[in-house]
Amino acid sequence: MRNLWFWQVRPTSETIVNHMFTQWIHSHRDLPLMINQWANVTRWEMRTKPFVRTLEFLWQEGHTAHATDEEAEHEALQMIDIYTKFAYEQAAIPVITGRKSKVETFAGALRTYTIEAMMGDRKALQAGTSHHLGQNFSRAFGTMFTDVNGERQYVWQTSWAISTRFIGGIIMTHGDDAGLMLPPNLAPVQVIIIPIWKKTNEKDVVLDAATSVKQSLSAAGIRVKLDDSEQRTPGWKFNFWEMKGVPLRVEIGPRDVANGSVVISRRDVPGKEGKAFGISMEATTLVAYVNQKLIEIL
Repeated sequence: MRNLWFWQVRPTSETIVNHMFTQWIHSHRDLPLMINQWANVTRWEMRTKPFVRTLEFLWQEGHTAHATDEEAEHEALQMIDIYTKFAYEQAAIPVITGRKSKVETFAGALRTYTIEAMMGDRKALQAGTSHHLGQNFSRAFGTMFTDVNGERQYVWQTSWAISTRFIGGIIMTHGDDAGLMLPPNLAPVQVIIIPIWKKTNEKDVVLDAATSVKQSLSAAGIRVKLDDSEQRTPGWKFNFWEMKGVPLRVEIGPRDVANGSVVISRRDVPGKEGKAFGISMEATTLVAYVNQKLIEIL
């Protein structure tokens, strides 16, 4: 007999989760129950767009089960509040938080709450959702518990998710023609150091100073990288790290070393307006200045 393999893809995970919930939930003592996972899901998109609208994407999705309607509603509202704070405080993206219309409510949900991010082209991007599922899925899958009175009840559920679409929102909100412009709180590299020299005898002293600056910033918890590669010119490096969206650039040349100072450029302020000359290399002064600029950029 030939073995047949059936491949299944999912737009979301309520069916899988409820199958497991029926195994895990028996008593009111098992509630509330929350699970969180990162998973790939599939959507049948007619017209795709990188990050924003793709056939398959990675997302963070959470699922909860509760004993009461009120607990589930509180959870759904709490999660949309967390997404809102993340958008504002970490990604520096202004969002409008609210409840979806009945037509736009997630299929099988009682209520859907959303954060809508406003893009530069004046279009809204759904950046995160939180659903109060009621008992719709628990009744369909038989997800029940025994309450304090010994009676069998269906659980109340929520689900909520934020996906790689949010990366697209960051790009469209903060990017420009030069490339990315990452918020400091999310930037893998917050400060890039570019050493500059022309003569061979200048190399060692400049690199020593650049390394010292890197150590000072790194010791203060700042995510910093020193680009000391010699295959590319300083100008090429400037453009490359601007494209990468690094918030601050530190430039160090022979004259800066002699003066005990550096030049610092902001990614969000192009040209000379974004440059600060003569910033002291002294660790305390430099760290304080960099931290202040990272706060201003956010």
